[in-house]
Amino acid sequence: MEGGRRESRVARLEVRRLLAATLAASVLAAFLPGEAPAQTYGPAGNYPVKPVRLIVASSAGSNPDVLARIVAAGLAPVLGQQFIDENRAGAGGNIGAEAAARAPADGYTLFVIHTNHAINTALHSRLTYDIFTDFAPITQLASSAFVLVVHPSLPARSVRELIALAQARPGAITYASAGTGSATHLAAEHFNSMVKVKMLHVAYKGGGPALAAIVAGETSVYFTPIATGMPHIRGNRLQPLGVTTAARLPHLPGVPAIAETVRGYEFTSWAGLMAPVQAPRQVVDTMHKAAAAALKDPGTFKRLEAAGFVRIGNRPDDLDAFMRVEVDKFTRLIRAIGLRPE
Repeated sequence: MEGGRRESRVARLEVRRLLAATLAASVLAAFLPGEAPAQTYGPAGNYPVKPVRLIVASSAGSNPDVLARIVAAGLAPVLGQQFIDENRAGAGGNIGAEAAARAPADGYTLFVIHTNHAINTALHSRLTYDIFTDFAPITQLASSAFVLVVHPSLPARSVRELIALAQARPGAITYASAGTGSATHLAAEHFNSMVKVKMLHVAYKGGGPALAAIVAGETSVYFTPIATGMPHIRGNRLQPLGVTTAARLPHLPGVPAIAETVRGYEFTSWAGLMAPVQAPRQVVDTMHKAAAAALKDPGTFKRLEAAGFVRIGNRPDDLDAFMRVEVDKFTRLIRAIGLRPE
């Protein structure tokens, strides 16, 4: 614990050092000849001087939303400003992504990118945004698993029993998703493809409505993000059958990995922080260091861990490279399962 506090203090000092350097550079520039740089961050180049908006392209209560709120709470004490979540759900994350791409590049609107956006890039030939050219990467925040759950009314208490039931009732069992092309959709279709069953897809406008639907019994099956599904699993409102990681999770030690029954099955989600591509480099650098400090904070770490997230906090170039690998992976998966945009 003491080591975590020391890391957090060191990270905060580094952020303050960067801000001091920014101020010194702007003061020096005022006394040098030549054209003065545009003031995009406030007095003397100090950033941020007002609240920062985080566009979350997902519904309230969804996995990216839960993560964004934890990170926003961790960023506020590091930089001394509020970070406010703005949910812009719809079209599998495309509506929020387009809004973020078109936002002013002044550092006061940032974007919480997530798995769906890599899927969208692989699935759709024409989008109104490009995750590689319209955004500047800051850091990958965290990753997490999904849990295959069923409504208690469905007579299946294991992955093997669900497969047998779906084989006996082709097209009769419904599964929810956060939207066509969403991570919850592909997790299910990947499963269906591997075990050769057909379940009926019911797409909702975001993870929150999809989760509410299965809790209410409107649908029977859902690959829920662990962060949002855990309260319903603990409350016995949902029956967990398997986790999507290669091995069992400490949060659910009694729940097997799906891979124990379906060899080779694995599917995880992630989220990152980005800025509009024209945002000043100092904004990206400041936010990268601030995010690293927030993720290392013991309180933030504990909240992330309790929600089932694995913190990452890598470099901007690492996030860019990771996303390219993800797009390639999903392109191959989409081709293999024959998915077409609706």
